[in-house]
Amino acid sequence: MSSISQNDLSNLDDGSKKEIMTFLESENSKQKVQMSIHQFTNLCFKNCISNVQNADLSSQEEQCLNNCVNRFLDTNIRIVKGLQSIQ
Repeated sequence: MSSISQNDLSNLDDGSKKEIMTFLESENSKQKVQMSIHQFTNLCFKNCISNVQNADLSSQEEQCLNNCVNRFLDTNIRIVKGLQSIQ
């Protein structure tokens, strides 16, 4: 994988610099979402799955996972609405 030197960046026009910054911000946002989903998945798994030897979920584990996912989604929706109201 090649890297971009400071000299390469300084030779770019303002439009290209802005495009690169927008791309990097977008990728950073995607990474944050992926990290959040990973943490959420890990949390729900630790809280809900008691028997990793069994390939099937028990009804209790399934209900716990459903509740965990719903809480996660509700929380994220609430955060997004709160952020939108600030703007």
